[in-house]
Amino acid sequence: MADSKEKLFSDFAPVTTEKWMEKVTADLKGADYEKKLVWKTNEGFKVKPFYRMEDLEGLKTVDALPGEFPYLRGTKKSNVWLVRQDINVVDPVEANKKALDILMKGIDSLSFRIDSKDLKAEVIETLLKDICAENVELNFSTCQRHVVELAQLLVAYFEKKDYDLKKLQGSINYDYFNKMLVDGKEKGDLIQTAKSLIEAVQPLPFYRVLNVNALTLNNAGAYISQELGYALAWGNEYLRQLTDAGLPATVVAKKIKFNFGISSNYFLEIAKFRAARMLWANIVASYEPTCLRDCDNKGENDECRCAAKMKVHAETSTFNMTLFDAHVNLLRTQTEAMSAALAGVDSITVTPFDKVYQNPDEFSERLARNQQLLLKEESHLDKVVDPAAGSYYVENLTVAIAQQAWDLFLEVEDKGGFYMALTAGTVQAAVNASCAARHKAVAQRKEVLLGTNQFPNFSEKAGEKKPADADCSCGCEHKEIATVKLQRAASEFEALRLETEAAAKRPKAFMLTIGNLAMRQARAQFSCNFLGCAGYEVVDNLGFESVEAGVEAAMAANADIVVLCSSDDEYVEYAVPAFKALNGRAMFIVAGAPANMDELKAAGIENFIHVRVNVLETLREYNAKLLK
Repeated sequence: MADSKEKLFSDFAPVTTEKWMEKVTADLKGADYEKKLVWKTNEGFKVKPFYRMEDLEGLKTVDALPGEFPYLRGTKKSNVWLVRQDINVVDPVEANKKALDILMKGIDSLSFRIDSKDLKAEVIETLLKDICAENVELNFSTCQRHVVELAQLLVAYFEKKDYDLKKLQGSINYDYFNKMLVDGKEKGDLIQTAKSLIEAVQPLPFYRVLNVNALTLNNAGAYISQELGYALAWGNEYLRQLTDAGLPATVVAKKIKFNFGISSNYFLEIAKFRAARMLWANIVASYEPTCLRDCDNKGENDECRCAAKMKVHAETSTFNMTLFDAHVNLLRTQTEAMSAALAGVDSITVTPFDKVYQNPDEFSERLARNQQLLLKEESHLDKVVDPAAGSYYVENLTVAIAQQAWDLFLEVEDKGGFYMALTAGTVQAAVNASCAARHKAVAQRKEVLLGTNQFPNFSEKAGEKKPADADCSCGCEHKEIATVKLQRAASEFEALRLETEAAAKRPKAFMLTIGNLAMRQARAQFSCNFLGCAGYEVVDNLGFESVEAGVEAAMAANADIVVLCSSDDEYVEYAVPAFKALNGRAMFIVAGAPANMDELKAAGIENFIHVRVNVLETLREYNAKLLK
């Protein structure tokens, strides 16, 4: 069989796209193809229900090769990525102990957050004791005012230890613009600090010190094209300002590092990272960076192609993480990490599932590490370079996202660049508008957060768990500008459910199921899920012979809410009698939007729940009435 040259499926005649469309149209039975099957993404472009080989015609992306300019398919010819874990340094001895421990458990990239008051040579010595810097990527962050001091300490330490400095990989997280985005603070002098920082790390040629923390945009609810488009403008702002200040484009480009978030939109995220590398490579190439050493990776006019390589760290998003049913966060972060790994990023941090309500513990950090190790050791994703290449779907997504992001990049540049956009507040306004739109979609269940706005765990209680709020205690002086809102998608539902849990009495919702078996069961399940999102106790039932029997059973159960569950046609018969039998002893709800809704409202029935209502606003109204 292995030697057979017979083509697979050679007995089957090829089917044209026209034939497929004829079949699709017939199956739609008159329904609108665009409305039923074509998906319009949040980014604004349309995704067809199927793609074929002809959809690749004219796409230049299919000619790209791994490790070759413009790096669409990766900046290297392998798919090895680094597994990173963050350590907040409170006690350098304990931080060092933890670092050594996790290095033995699969971590090969460490990120240390050091308080500025601890920036001393002896602290660095203690922190990095017995860590072989040549074999692990080391990343550092501190208060933005002290990054140069940190760089000097690190260089002095590495030289003292007699390391081969060309073997050291890592970064210092200096980001002038992220402070403006998050805290409304414009601090210091970008050019002066960046120049001093680049000079300080000159002995470390592979250390990146100018950061584009687009992760902030992702965590603030930005759409994928926004995250990418603004990230490109962000990086270009460093390039433009520092080259105008006299630094070579090659030097600046090689010091820039991109830190992206990863959302749960699996295929779009794969496409985002592929598009990001390609677009950034072309931006850097436009500066005509000169190769500073004898290298075989040059352009036609000896441009430095190495400078055009985008260094990408990816971190799973916190925007879609939840406090309730928190272990579902593991499912979200797993698919997110997988999309970044398949897209060929350089390193990944998986956010521990419990981060939204506490400092991650040893168990959750272990799970986060192992999520990546499973992708490597069990699924072998590090053995295949850009497996999405040639996919009709992903190649088209890559081009579509690249176009959307490029248009946004040009729009920012036309208005003076990223710094001008930040000071004017246009970036913040656009991202906050996207965040608001996504929160609305979550409120209406158009965007699903499993366990929060759909299929909640009815018996779960938060207990001592409270949402962890980000807090900056840096104390830097600042002037006020607009900021992005770091508000998780689940936050409003969580506040609602916590309000219910804190109330003196937990409302009980009783399903009065009657009539058509299929409809009453479907609507009872819908209603249980709907009301369970507010943390109400729900009581489902098999069915009642009469509405009077159902009402009396509800009262015997001490119900605060009675939900009538039947078919639209039968509501003509059951709704008003049930409402009258209840006689105000509990809140009365009709599950559905029957044709005779106006008549039922005229009879005094006020509450209807169905797929078109805003779940969050409805439940807020119920809480206001029930939790007095």
